[in-house]
Amino acid sequence: MTTQSITHASDNAHTEQIILDIDGMTCQACASRIEKVLNKKPAIVQADVNYANEVAQVQFDASQTNAEQIVAWVKKTGYEAKVQPQNALFAHEAHEQKAPYNLIAVWICLLPFLIGMAGMMMGSHALMPPLWLQFVLATIVQFGLAIPFYKSAWASIKGGLANMDVLVVLGTLTIWAYSTYSWLSYLHTTAQMGHDGMAHSMPHVYFEASVMVIAFVKMGKYLETRTKKHSLNSINLLLALTPEQVEVKNPNPQSQDAQWQTLPLEQVTAGQILRAKAGTRIATDGIVTAGEGWCDESHLTGESVPLSKKVGSPVLAGAMVENGSFEYQVTAKGSQTRLGDMIQALNDAQGSKAHIARIADKVAGIFVPVVVAIALLTFFANYWFLGAFDTALMRAVAVLVIACPCALGLATPAAIMAGMGVAARSGVWFKDAQALEAAGAIDTVVFDKTGTITQGKPQLSAAYLIDDNLKLFNLDKAALLQLVASVERHANHPLATTLVNYAKSYTKQTDTPQSPAAFTISHVETVLGQGIQAQVATIGRVKIGTPSFANLQLPAATIQANPVWQIASQVAVSINDTPVAAFALADELRQDSVKVIASLQAHHLDVVVMSGDKQSVVDYVGQQINASKALGELSPRDKAQRIDEWQQQGKKVAMVGDGVNDAPAMATATASFAVEGATDIAKHSATARLMGESLKHVDYAVKIARATLRNIKQNLFFAFIYNCLSIPLAAFGLLNPMIAAAAMALSSISVLLNALRLTRMKVIS
Repeated sequence: MTTQSITHASDNAHTEQIILDIDGMTCQACASRIEKVLNKKPAIVQADVNYANEVAQVQFDASQTNAEQIVAWVKKTGYEAKVQPQNALFAHEAHEQKAPYNLIAVWICLLPFLIGMAGMMMGSHALMPPLWLQFVLATIVQFGLAIPFYKSAWASIKGGLANMDVLVVLGTLTIWAYSTYSWLSYLHTTAQMGHDGMAHSMPHVYFEASVMVIAFVKMGKYLETRTKKHSLNSINLLLALTPEQVEVKNPNPQSQDAQWQTLPLEQVTAGQILRAKAGTRIATDGIVTAGEGWCDESHLTGESVPLSKKVGSPVLAGAMVENGSFEYQVTAKGSQTRLGDMIQALNDAQGSKAHIARIADKVAGIFVPVVVAIALLTFFANYWFLGAFDTALMRAVAVLVIACPCALGLATPAAIMAGMGVAARSGVWFKDAQALEAAGAIDTVVFDKTGTITQGKPQLSAAYLIDDNLKLFNLDKAALLQLVASVERHANHPLATTLVNYAKSYTKQTDTPQSPAAFTISHVETVLGQGIQAQVATIGRVKIGTPSFANLQLPAATIQANPVWQIASQVAVSINDTPVAAFALADELRQDSVKVIASLQAHHLDVVVMSGDKQSVVDYVGQQINASKALGELSPRDKAQRIDEWQQQGKKVAMVGDGVNDAPAMATATASFAVEGATDIAKHSATARLMGESLKHVDYAVKIARATLRNIKQNLFFAFIYNCLSIPLAAFGLLNPMIAAAAMALSSISVLLNALRLTRMKVIS
């Protein structure tokens, strides 16, 4: 049993989070009941129960309760719960599908009724089982094979919130009781008057209806469960990407044949050497130690282009070896791999709940009592106007059976599960359901410039040195570059990396004896949006950053002489507030940036570029990608403020960034995406992570999120319309209980099939 420690932002109390596997839920009302019970407990910070994948995510105050107590609370509501253990998703265990013996037995009992009804359709009543056999079969089903319905119904009633099984039990038990009463009355009257006196008046019994309703409902539940656990859940597909058996190098082989041995993957440990051949999948994360080949890592990055793997290259679990053969050393396995990280993230995200799901939750909370009231009204109204007890009863039962809160409960989580799976396979990792929902509603996309739209690997294109000021500190160009590199090594920015690399290259070219480490650096301070400053022994206070930060203004003649200064990022250097130099760093656009921006605009999204760089540079990049706005010279606070202003005006803004200075804007935006290689704080602030090198993943994310939202709305519409139309039809006698049961099962399956359409969505181009 494991828990995850987190900090709850609202009160800064130390809390823990657990994921519970819930067993016994039959509809959304069950999930709503568990949520309601848990969220009423003072020790619970937040509880979200997902009916589709049957898990509960619970945040709680560890000083007030523990996981065992939470499990006990869930069990008191009538459902089984157990804490999902760490690495449970990654254990290669044989999970055999249990044969549905109960369902098979119900359909065996139904078979004589089906034969009899087939005969009646052909005009013969001879094939219908005798009344005593109908009673026996119906009783076996009602009080034997249908016991799970009774248990679930009773548990939900004790919990204070009736579920779908209450409707099934009420309907079928009423049919059985009425039919039994009619049959026994017939037998009693026959015994008193003699067989001949009653031969012309057979009783009205509906044993076949009660059996058929239970059979159809059980079949619907079985198909629904299989669809949720196998077809909708992409986790199973991802888990299947790693082989169960691997070839492991024997460190001390007795012969050539014994050099390699086949072992189960769970027995492999870090440091061992594995062999990968063409057509097989990589079992763990590792480093190539011998041989070479090509691997398809699209399952993680969404990039379908195979990557070359040579000695020293990293390999990722689940990747397909398309060509070649090589050996690799295990660095991580199971949940510690990048694939494992994605599976765990997907599992957490699928267990979360979108805001739009609250609509269905509220309806499900009052659904069953309202349906029971409508059924009672149907009975009394029909009996009043028609005077036929059995007709009124059957119509009331049809109302009970046709009503289905399951379709409402599945509408949102089923689509979320499917959409999350497609996103993960396309290299987009949404943090939770709310993140996917938010991404589907955006109308504006804001891109950071450096490292996001551009490659983040600028090259030094020009240098401006103030020789007189450099002489004040006894520095030449080589020494200045070493000084700059010494300070910039403490910065986490692409421009800093460029200067450090250039200094190393210049040192080699000029055979300068000193190295950047020769300077003693202290009191390093990063000023967001401005630059970095530090105290350097024997030199003084060194500032490196924007020209204004370093008190430098480039002469107009210098800018006119070399136009690169107008479009490149300018990094200025000052010592003790005396400007000494400036560097022009030009950055190229990421591959496919222009194409991606055009695709986003084709989907009616406004594209904006924001940067702390000077306006002329941002304007130039904005023109290259045809952005609607290009805003430069913005601090991190300025970026966040602009986004907040647009959202106050009703816009839904997404921020795409990679750096520390993008974090405030990413946290402010409706949705946010951290690109591959982003800083940890950017990843933490983002609502989704993009795993590929290309900006195409932004386009993927938007397309998938929008398709998922459309699917959710279609499902909700179908579920609402189904109940709005079917209940009146049943009340007016246009649907008998048997057809109603089949239609009820079909409604849930239809919602799931619609969600399954998302799994076939192709977004990778």
